Amino acid sequence: MYVSTRLRAALEAATEDRIVYDLPGIEEQYDTLRRELPGVDVRFAMKACPLDEVLTTLARRGAGFDAASPHEITQALATGVPPGRIHYGNTIKSDRNIAEAHRLGVRDYATDSVEDVLALAALAPGARVFCRLATDGEGALWGLSHKFGCSPGDALRVLETARDTGLTPAGLSVHVGSQQMTAEAWRAALERMADVVAALARRGIHLDHVNLGGGLPALGYRDRYGRPLEPPLDKIFAVIREGMRRLRSASPTPLDFVIEPGRYLVADHGAVRAHVSRLSARGRGAGERRHWLYLSCGKFNGLYEMDALQYALVFPTHPDGDRVPAVVAGPTCDSDDAYSHELSPVRVPRAAASGDPVWVLSSGAYATSYTTQGFNGFSPLPCTWVRGGPDGPTGSGPEPEGVR
Repeated sequence: MYVSTRLRAALEAATEDRIVYDLPGIEEQYDTLRRELPGVDVRFAMKACPLDEVLTTLARRGAGFDAASPHEITQALATGVPPGRIHYGNTIKSDRNIAEAHRLGVRDYATDSVEDVLALAALAPGARVFCRLATDGEGALWGLSHKFGCSPGDALRVLETARDTGLTPAGLSVHVGSQQMTAEAWRAALERMADVVAALARRGIHLDHVNLGGGLPALGYRDRYGRPLEPPLDKIFAVIREGMRRLRSASPTPLDFVIEPGRYLVADHGAVRAHVSRLSARGRGAGERRHWLYLSCGKFNGLYEMDALQYALVFPTHPDGDRVPAVVAGPTCDSDDAYSHELSPVRVPRAAASGDPVWVLSSGAYATSYTTQGFNGFSPLPCTWVRGGPDGPTGSGPEPEGVR
């Protein structure tokens, strides 16, 4: 189970529900990424954890930011990073949002359509654009294969239009899908980008960077059947490094590289301290009975991704003893607020009682950003964080502002 000594101590000390972040653990994860991909510029995908303390921690370490809206750009600037280390990574931008981002000083924009490029030329003159290529999303828990990205042929047209309208056709990007579990997905995406880089060069368009996108996986998840997910991170990094070499060979001019990790940096370094609402058993006909473990948080206040994975649960007051298979569910009056019922029940302490603490591990990604403002009256979790060394102090902050 992925929980540091710092994080465990903070969870043990907590007497009320909250999400706790291990800031030194996030720093260590950032440093690991820089060692694995030396020279690659890291732009944290803010949507994964838009908590000011996390953003500031990463900014001080040297990270920039992948922002998807003017609000995220403003929040990123508040960490002290210059606009040149922030890019507008959302291919979907209204005219108003483009104008506001340009006013805030952002000059690098993702795109995937000629229509978007024309809007950028009108409202963000002089901008640098990078075109996002589509992927099939195979091998990822969330494929991201429909809403974003264009074909290689469209990418040529998009970047030619950027050049012809006075913008700088600066780069290409790709996203292989969130929580990508295969190295092969990266290999295919990087090979496709190398072909497009070469095709652009033949048309007189010489890029200056490639954005490797997001998708790097966290380590502490279980799949919908309760099986530990074991992404081949060493192989993934090796394939990325190999792909970067191929891209440099395909380009007649030097290429820089950017990557947009999200959950990879924060998921395993955040955990929820929740509690048991009730453990109950109900008949289903023909003598069959099923246990249900209802937690104080669920899909709408911290565990939004529970439809695609299982989080590891720790019951600190019941380390031993008899366990029963149960469906784990959140507290709301919504049937989606539960792990998939028919797949794989979770074994939970038979003695679990209302009020018992439960630790939900590897829940640091999207716990705050996907939370509702208070569906059914269940409020967002307050956030706390751990600083310093193994025995460092715990700081605390207010509940997330708005929907964060």
